[in-house]
Amino acid sequence: MRAVTFTDRLEVRTDYPEPRAGAGEVVVEVITAGICSTDLEILRGYMGFTGVLGHEFVGRVADGPHRWAGKRVVAEINCVCGRCDMCTGGLATHCRRRTVLGISGRDGVFADRVSVPVRNLHEVPQAVSDDEAVFAEPLAAALQLTRQIRFDIAQTVVVLGDGRLGQLVARVLRHTCPTLTLVGRHPAKLELAERQHIQTALADDFVPRQAADVVVDATGSAEGLALAMRTVRPRGTIALKSTFAGGAAIDLSPLVIGEITVIGSRCGPIPDALMALAAGDVDVTNLISRRFPLTDAVEAMAAARRGDVVKVLLDVR
Repeated sequence: MRAVTFTDRLEVRTDYPEPRAGAGEVVVEVITAGICSTDLEILRGYMGFTGVLGHEFVGRVADGPHRWAGKRVVAEINCVCGRCDMCTGGLATHCRRRTVLGISGRDGVFADRVSVPVRNLHEVPQAVSDDEAVFAEPLAAALQLTRQIRFDIAQTVVVLGDGRLGQLVARVLRHTCPTLTLVGRHPAKLELAERQHIQTALADDFVPRQAADVVVDATGSAEGLALAMRTVRPRGTIALKSTFAGGAAIDLSPLVIGEITVIGSRCGPIPDALMALAAGDVDVTNLISRRFPLTDAVEAMAAARRGDVVKVLLDVR
């Protein structure tokens, strides 16, 4: 089958072995997949991953239990053991033995087919299109913030980063936090947010004043945390959404001096994301910048790095 793999280089293969449905698994035919910043960071060495890339997708079950046959699905990316202390303690996304689709220890979805544990599946409502469904996983990651932080209508919130995840975070939080600003480096991307009635600011014009109650770093860079520390008020909260390869020396003393709460935030509730998409609560389709066939995945990954691009999709089927 066709698959986009990364070892020492990125390539599209036509002879990749077909996945098999192991115990408790299904094989899903991928319809559409989305390129994420994490995919781009893997090419820079993040997580030391090799194999088939990709974790954002929508597809149809091709092989597995009868009750799932032919259903249109998305899936949780964390494949867990169900037995360790994290799993039994209600923290399965932090399973000690987990593999992660296209990120750690398991092939991903930039392929004709992928094997996925049945427990990871979520059926896509009829009201949600394929182009919307492919956003279910990153939208869930944005919604996770509302589970971790108690947002209030009176709070001042700043989202740093106008890329894929920053856009989704701002679109989720605008319903709760009217005093919200999305800060980014790209006027065209900020314009997309403005169409959603989100206040924006160019990074070159933004003056951090240590006044925001909550700052969300979705920049995907080490510099994002430094800017967040200059933006948040004393005893405020910084939520970190950035993952990236490598690192940089950062003076963390402002966190101590300002008694700042720092929260790491990763995967979130996919059922909630699907409900939000079905209800039309979050508009995602205008974030799609370009789309490519799977065979042009190398070009697609290059396009996803461009500053004027938000979301790139791979049409697999």
